[in-house]
Amino acid sequence: MEEKKLDINSIIGFILIFGIMIWYLYQNQPTEEEIAEQKKAEQVEAEKKQSKQNETLVTTAADYSNAKQLDSTQLVDLKNKVGDFAYALTLPSASEDQTTVETEVFELKFNNKGGQLSQVKLKKFVDYDSVPIYLVKDDNSLFNITFGTSDNRTLNTQDFPFQPSVTKSGENTVVSMKLKVSETAFLEYRYELKPNDYMIDFSIKSQGLNGVFNTSQPIDLDWKQKGIRHAKSITYENRYTRLTYMYDGDRVDKLSQASDDEETIEDVEWLSYRQHFFSSIMVTDNGPFKKVSITSKDLVEDEEVDTMYTKLYTSKIPLAYNGGEINRNLGLYYGPTESKTLKAYDKDLEKSIPFGWGIFGWINKALFIPLFNFLSGFLPYGIAIIVMTVLVKIMLSFVQYKQFLSQAKMKILKPELEAIREKYKDNKLKAQQETMALQSKAGASPLSGCLPGLMQIPVFYALFMFFPTAFALRQKSFLWADDLSSYDSVIDLPFNIPFYGDHVSLFPILAAIAIFFYMKMTTGQQTAMQAAPQEGMPDMSKMMKYMIYFSPLLMLIFFNNYASGLSLYYFISNLISIGIMLVIKNYIIDEEKVLAKIEVKKSKPKKENRFQRKMKEMMEQAEQQQRQNQSRKKK
Repeated sequence: MEEKKLDINSIIGFILIFGIMIWYLYQNQPTEEEIAEQKKAEQVEAEKKQSKQNETLVTTAADYSNAKQLDSTQLVDLKNKVGDFAYALTLPSASEDQTTVETEVFELKFNNKGGQLSQVKLKKFVDYDSVPIYLVKDDNSLFNITFGTSDNRTLNTQDFPFQPSVTKSGENTVVSMKLKVSETAFLEYRYELKPNDYMIDFSIKSQGLNGVFNTSQPIDLDWKQKGIRHAKSITYENRYTRLTYMYDGDRVDKLSQASDDEETIEDVEWLSYRQHFFSSIMVTDNGPFKKVSITSKDLVEDEEVDTMYTKLYTSKIPLAYNGGEINRNLGLYYGPTESKTLKAYDKDLEKSIPFGWGIFGWINKALFIPLFNFLSGFLPYGIAIIVMTVLVKIMLSFVQYKQFLSQAKMKILKPELEAIREKYKDNKLKAQQETMALQSKAGASPLSGCLPGLMQIPVFYALFMFFPTAFALRQKSFLWADDLSSYDSVIDLPFNIPFYGDHVSLFPILAAIAIFFYMKMTTGQQTAMQAAPQEGMPDMSKMMKYMIYFSPLLMLIFFNNYASGLSLYYFISNLISIGIMLVIKNYIIDEEKVLAKIEVKKSKPKKENRFQRKMKEMMEQAEQQQRQNQSRKKK
């Protein structure tokens, strides 16, 4: 086989190819300017990346532990880039996530990130399902201060780690949470807890930061909280869950209960986030808040579905700088919405309880609350309700007496009234005039029976507000009801009935039956005393017959989800009313004596007052006008 050799042409070809490659590589080599530009671009990109990392590190503090991994040179570089204040905030200041403190009434947890309360457990209370009462838990509450810094940053305290310390001041426990820039420069949340006290003394103070804060920018305190459900009926509990506030000295107002609402108010003394029987209240100690923006949002979209939260409350409170520093003293109340407990703080906090407006609230505070507190001091709570009901009915028995006396007089006069209507059946105006004259002489005006009944309305409404707000009834049992502040379910339904619910309460049924028989008796009495209705006037007897069935039905449906203590009151109240009515009718009012008194009054000349004279003149004018109209028609 012939051996293949390289000839001269092949050698020259390889040399040319190699030379071309060398020349190509040399021609594409970057110049010094291009190399410098490339290095500059890489440096800019690296700086951008590092700046972005530092910005995230400083503004969120979500990964401040990365600072531990930097060497001394990198730490100095980071410090120079982000500033002393922001750099200090990136460093970890606590080894644990939570700081736990307990008193006789509280179990509190403080989140070291943000320095705020992350859990408030009330040790003396449980909910309807025997679960401890929590007012703050699982991030349902946010407490944050937003402020500007001298290097034009906007920071939020919720993003940064606070250094905790727990000390004693006499019998009090002091929890200090410090957001440190240095040992002598910091922002401090100071919580002071007293034994057996639901009020926490809370202060917000800064030291050595007068050159760090940008006092030209607003500093705001944001307090948000979602109300945690505690009762069996979310509908009933949400009805008494509300944001209430005191402002302008001693004026108290509230946001809407049934819908979302917002308001901006000035000179605020306190803010109450009420969750029916428990409240979270912020109180000012060194002057009112100048202006507060508050909102309330209903979180219950479907009342038939179990839900954890009822309402979301928010408050935005502008704070003020004092010499470039912050110094604000507050109080944080976490505890029962109980009149006696709230009143002890002498800040009118008990006004956050919905006792009723005007005279209704006055009746509750001056009469029913002291009376019930006295009775429940030595009687079981169900018995105390019954005794209080008896006392109230005895107090109002004179009203029923006046009503039945008026009804008896009208019943006695019924034949004469019928005779007048028959005599003047062609002159309705004259019949009405003669009817009023007879009633006036006999002292038997229909209004004399209505006015005493109107006197019962303030008492009725005051008690309607008393029972849902009576903290003392909470989880107190009576007969089959295990909680007099909630409904007394005897049957749980496998479905939900609109407006009624998914259960059957027994006390509302008993109250509805008692109301039916009471109205049956009173309506029969009123029908017996009424004459035939005049032309053009509604037949009141028919309306009252409808009410016999409508009122018990309303009681049955509306009160099925209400406090069983209230239904117990109405049941006993109507039973007593039936008894009082029978006693008055059969043993007190003697119709023959009433008739004799009427005849005596009729025989005496009746002096007309100004109102009666005016009415008589108006009716005479109307009668004259009627005669003129009739004469024109004949022509």
